[in-house]
Amino acid sequence: MKIAVIGGGWSGLAAAVELTTGGAQTVLFEAGRVLGGRARSTQLDGRTLDNGQHILLGAYSETLALMRRVGADPDQLFDRRPLQVMDNRGFSMALPKLPAPLNVAWGLFAAKGVGLREKLGTALWMEGIKQRGFRVDAQQTVAEWLDAAGQTGALRQHLWAPLCLAALNTTVDRASAQLFANVLRDSLGSSRRADTDLLLPRVPFGELLPEPAEHWLRSQGASLRTGCRVESILADSSGITLDGEHFSAAILATAPQHAARLWPAMDAHYDYEPIATVYLQFRPETKLPFPLQSLNGKYGQWVVDRGNGLFACVQSGQGDWTQLDDATLAAQLQSELGLGEPASGFRVVREKRATFSCRPGITRPACASSHPRLFLAGDYTWAEYPATLEGAVRSGLRAAHQVLSRYAEA
Repeated sequence: MKIAVIGGGWSGLAAAVELTTGGAQTVLFEAGRVLGGRARSTQLDGRTLDNGQHILLGAYSETLALMRRVGADPDQLFDRRPLQVMDNRGFSMALPKLPAPLNVAWGLFAAKGVGLREKLGTALWMEGIKQRGFRVDAQQTVAEWLDAAGQTGALRQHLWAPLCLAALNTTVDRASAQLFANVLRDSLGSSRRADTDLLLPRVPFGELLPEPAEHWLRSQGASLRTGCRVESILADSSGITLDGEHFSAAILATAPQHAARLWPAMDAHYDYEPIATVYLQFRPETKLPFPLQSLNGKYGQWVVDRGNGLFACVQSGQGDWTQLDDATLAAQLQSELGLGEPASGFRVVREKRATFSCRPGITRPACASSHPRLFLAGDYTWAEYPATLEGAVRSGLRAAHQVLSRYAEA
């Protein structure tokens, strides 16, 4: 059974590993020179950096399991810490190592910068969300949802709005309330305390999954064709033909705009959100009180302390920051950090169409395509989540399962 996987991002890698484990002759096509898609390592002026700063949580169960399968140990590669949300305006909320849901309850009531009345109201609101199974109006934005719940105070500004932007890459006035509720369900609303943990990479992103998966796939006999862009997909009753090469089936695991080019029957039309990561280098001893901090400024959103004085500042979603050139954006973020020392250098990585825009009621394709031998994977196909690495991995595994169950004897 010869199966093609088109796209070497995290969904394509998950599909390829699952197919190979199931005995398929796997051929993975990736247009770029390296694997990893939106979450990979890249060389900037001779230095290994990530092409974007991603934030992972303990709730990423399938991602962590996939890492272990290909020989990458999450316990060694991540700095796992109980979640803290803090900013440079006096707000902080730290979850203790207590069983869920006591950890969230304690963190909420011990939060600084929020009045007791607001804390009580928020606790009742969150309990109500749980009782309703985290189901909300599919047409509501996060802003409308928070307004209706009376969540208009400090927690909205310092907690819900930043978390929404970090998780959905879409501002609260445009983001889907249901998708945000799903994120809360599997993190702050989870019955497992470990699901709320923050996972901070100790290594470049390539070492988390792309590079170990590449080594594992090659060792298992899979064919990896990097720098190879698929130009055409032809389908008939016997299988899928890619640029003249025949396969029993194929998994299309590219970003939606590329998938629609190869398979127009998808009819996938989305708005997209930009992301920029601004790396600022300070003195090696310069550190943040906690490795993740919300800037809550005019331009800055989140900053991650990568160690040795390297800070990764993340801007996502449409906003004023998109109008600034690299040097001006870096200077503004340095000012908002307020460290009292100048950065010795900066690098900016921008992606104009980093993720699909998580608007209310958008149509998300299923795994099955219009042809029985072509399957879809990618974070945009995992309808429960916004554009996350966990959604990408789950979608790839699902597509591989369907291929193996239908065409194992082909």
